[in-house]
Parts: sequence; C-alpha cells; structure tokens
Amino acid sequence: MSTTPTTGQDTLQKFIFDNAAVRGELIDISATWREVQARHDYPAAVKKVLGQMTAAAALLSANLKFNGSIVMQIHGDGPVNLLVVECDADLRLRATAKLTQGATVADDATLTTLLNAHGKGRFVITLDPLEKVPGQQPYQGIVPLDGDDVATVIENYMLRSEQLDTKLWLAADDHVSRGLLLQKLPYHGGKAEATPLNEEEALETWNRAVILGSTLKEQELLTTGIDVLIQRLFWEETIRVFDPLHPQFHCSCTREKVGNMLKMLGREEIDSVIAEQGQVGVDCDFCGKHYEYDKVDCAQLFASTDPVATLIAASDAKH
Repeated sequence: MSTTPTTGQDTLQKFIFDNAAVRGELIDISATWREVQARHDYPAAVKKVLGQMTAAAALLSANLKFNGSIVMQIHGDGPVNLLVVECDADLRLRATAKLTQGATVADDATLTTLLNAHGKGRFVITLDPLEKVPGQQPYQGIVPLDGDDVATVIENYMLRSEQLDTKLWLAADDHVSRGLLLQKLPYHGGKAEATPLNEEEALETWNRAVILGSTLKEQELLTTGIDVLIQRLFWEETIRVFDPLHPQFHCSCTREKVGNMLKMLGREEIDSVIAEQGQVGVDCDFCGKHYEYDKVDCAQLFASTDPVATLIAASDAKH
C-alpha cells in the first residue's frame, strides 16, 4: 500500500499517563522530511533510515531541558559513511547523509548492511548548548551501533548512557516520517517523577504501555494521523495531552560558520585551492546553499584572530 503525503504543519504531541510513571510523544514530521529530501536524491533504503532518525531526533529533543541543539549521528563502515540530524530547542531540524563514492544501495538494504557492514559503525549523540561558558565543550556520547534498526539503536543508547527505559516506533518513506516514543519516568527517593504510584504499580503501567505501543505496525504508522493513533492505542488509558508543538525545517548555515570551517582546514590547504581554482566554493550539505570565497576573502579569514567555531557536519570544499 502506498502512503499519502500529509499536508499542513508538522506536529509533535506530548502526553502523560495520568497518575502513572509513563510519558509519551507522537510525531508527524513529514513536511520537514520532504524539505530535507528536496535537496538530495537518496536511495530508498537511505531515505527510510534518515527519515526515521529525523523523527527520533525531534522526539528526543522535545524532552531536553536546556537551550541548545541535539545532534544525532551514525558513522558507518558500509555504503553509507554518515547520517546526521540536528534539532534545536525550538524543534527546527536539518538532516543529511553521505554515501561512499560509487556505492550501490539496494532498496531493501538494512541498517546493518548500510552502516555496520564490518561491525565498526558508531552512534553518536551530541548536546550542544547555545550559550557556552568559557571553556565549555558540547557533551558527546559515543557507543557501538548496537541494533538492527534506528529505534533499537536509540533505545540501547538511552538505557546504557542515560539510564532511561525508552521505547520507540519509527516509520519513514518518500513522503511520510512519523514516530512514537514512550519513556518510563525516573525514580527519585523511591518515588516516580510526577506519580504517587509505588514501584511495582509503576512497572506494571510501563509494561502495559509498551504492550499497547507494540501493537503499532509500521504500515499503520505511515498511513494513520497521530491524532487517530493516540486514540486508537490508548483509548482505555487515562492520559493528559499537552498543547502540540510544531517542528520545521531550518538550516543554520551562515557565511561566517562556513568561513570558520575553512579556517579549520588550515591556510596551506586553502591556499592550494586558491592557487588552482582562483576561489574556494563550498556547498552546505544540509540545504545546498553555495558559498564562494576568493583570494581576498580567504586572506581576511586567516588574518582574523577570532576563535574558530565548529561547524557540525562539514560541507564539501570544491577543489
């Protein structure tokens, strides 16, 4: 069955089980996902994985309690070298993929064959505060690519690195990207956050929520709006639904950030490109915007004493 493109705003719907130790989120991020694809022509299998990562990044970001960005990356050792999704505190997202040159990707390729063919794939989450204090570095967690799909990889990361029981159901194709997140609220001093239940009752509620979520099939997630899904899955539960949030595509690239990336490459490298081409051309991997720097521009870059800022997911300098 083919899916039907959604229209209108993307929506992230938070909810919590009343008097229980479970919170959840449902997301339809299809419009943002189509914006990402409008600038690239990815193979079908890559679209599926990157689309699922886009939904997952927004779901995780919506629970962050700091003003900054979450950057989710998978570094691969197969036909795909890198997948990156970045989401800020306002749920503005961008995403990109880098394929091995000349790689052929089958439509039914799995996460393992795409990114972990030799067991050297890595999953990385970076939390990058918007306003850093002097000397502060972004927090970064790096783990092996443990799982056969994006949802399992993230679940294992959250349990191992954050000690949070998390369940994800993700689905994406050419037109649609949706997801469901359930999370068991942590205990503090023998009590679950925001719940009067004892530990045994809280665990029972969590297990029941996971069983209900596990009835959701990939095709159902692709073809059913999240307003219908929340009723269909949890109609017997007492849940509190919060005001919806609205993710959107946004690329944060600027001429200044690209210039800083060129400074990181070093003057010798940049001077060699100038000598050969007369200018340096850079395309943003996320939005495709083209930047050009001539000899004078590059001289000014290296004359500056300003500190070099990091540009996550480097663009391609055209040699």
